[in-house]
Amino acid sequence: MIAPVFPSFAEARQALGELIHSMGAGSDGNISMRAGGPDVRGIVQYLGGEYQARVVTVFAEDRRAEDGVYFIYYVLEQMGNPLYLILQAPIADPGDTPAFPSLSAELPALNWQEREIQDLFGLKAAGHPNPRRVALHDNWPDVHPLRKDFPIGTVLPPFEGERHMYRPALGEGVLQVPVGPVHAGIIEPGHFNFAVAGEPILYLQLRMFYTHKGTEKLFENMPIHKAVFLAESISGDSSFSHGVAFCQAIEGAAEIEVPPQALVTRTIFLELERLYNHVADIGAIATDVGYVIANAHAGRVREMLLSLNEQITGNRLLRGTVCVGGVRRAWQDGQQIVVWETLNAFEREFEDLIRMIYASDSTRDRLEHTGILRPEKAKDLGIVGVGGRASGIDLDVRRDHPYAAYGRFGFRVPVYQAGDVWHRMQVRIDEVKESIGIIRNATEQNLHGAHCAAPRPIPAGRCALSAVEGWRGEIIHWVRTGPDNRLERCKIKDPSLNNWPALVEAVQGNIIADFPVINKSFNLSYSGTDR
Repeated sequence: MIAPVFPSFAEARQALGELIHSMGAGSDGNISMRAGGPDVRGIVQYLGGEYQARVVTVFAEDRRAEDGVYFIYYVLEQMGNPLYLILQAPIADPGDTPAFPSLSAELPALNWQEREIQDLFGLKAAGHPNPRRVALHDNWPDVHPLRKDFPIGTVLPPFEGERHMYRPALGEGVLQVPVGPVHAGIIEPGHFNFAVAGEPILYLQLRMFYTHKGTEKLFENMPIHKAVFLAESISGDSSFSHGVAFCQAIEGAAEIEVPPQALVTRTIFLELERLYNHVADIGAIATDVGYVIANAHAGRVREMLLSLNEQITGNRLLRGTVCVGGVRRAWQDGQQIVVWETLNAFEREFEDLIRMIYASDSTRDRLEHTGILRPEKAKDLGIVGVGGRASGIDLDVRRDHPYAAYGRFGFRVPVYQAGDVWHRMQVRIDEVKESIGIIRNATEQNLHGAHCAAPRPIPAGRCALSAVEGWRGEIIHWVRTGPDNRLERCKIKDPSLNNWPALVEAVQGNIIADFPVINKSFNLSYSGTDR
């Protein structure tokens, strides 16, 4: 059954009374709803029950200087509706600890996000089932960096006191196995604390945010043309996706119309980014079960794409390519032919790689029924992207909220129910094939028109939301513009923030030797989480 579109103001007011203060359309075209106070539980329950709305993200903003309040924003989406509904709830500062009612008990997907608001803004999530710090570690001083009165140049004293205390492993023969936070590979830090009884894993405790970079604070008062490069650095293997998400938010706020050729070009580069990452993950999953030859083949195939990226943009990871209003450079003569030739060669080599993996019974045996994330658990946790689609979560921003030129090209969104490592790899395999089709269709278009809109001042005080389906999943950027072409606020949500709790569920009952391949099958970003 298809849910009706979001309610009108009259319908919402009739159902909810004074809980709703106002409604309207934002400059980005999405729906804006203002709550009468900080308690939005009735509103969210109404929108979820009557309109099957999903809460995409929740975040805060310090507007005490301008409006005398903080705001909490709840972003909701509805299957089949390309518009988002952004629910804004004011929180007065009473002089002690301002608070808002937590939704995490009913919506576990908001667990970390509400705790981030507590840490970074000092707003208490009243009734949260686990209110411990998450973004700031236990031994941080009592500061709230995203308040406007916290200067960005603040030098904090040496951290003292207790570090994070893990739940003790209790019971005869039950042992703790700590992994990290420093790892053997060239990756950022994260702490995995296992409780095991022999080989099987009883439970896993995670601790992230060891390299919290204060990216959202860095955006404040930054010139917008420089902020694009900061957006590209949020997660290195998703630089183009985060760059596009940021630029789309600015374009929505300023009502900038991106030239059609630039929209098609963005689509091509977004899919090239998806391709090189999916191929790398397929190879890495193979090597984690001992199939090193398959990984070597995947690495060679991935290099074809990275070399193509460098040849047509000047950067192997597509950095410095996107800008507000379009892309930074036009296509040169012959580059489309290079893309076609490389894509044809890549497709042949990729099919050989997949045949190798399918022919390996030992690989399939290690991956099937390993690291299962049940669909009902994935839904409760708000899992997105590859990990969600392997567990029955039929979400894809490209289809559900079309951006760039995705509305012009048909593609299939692969969804499975099994939720194991094999099917997380299978989603990647299917998406590679779909991406090849999208790129072929896109490069057949005329790409030689304007590649960027003419620059112009960005109006102050505008807000806009942008969403991109990065190769890991749903990326969200929300901005408020400031005077002199600068930013007042940029909220970032990388899909990894949603998906780390899935790893906790997926490893239970598996042997500890399978943790590396289960972890790799999600392949979450420490940097995107820590930001």
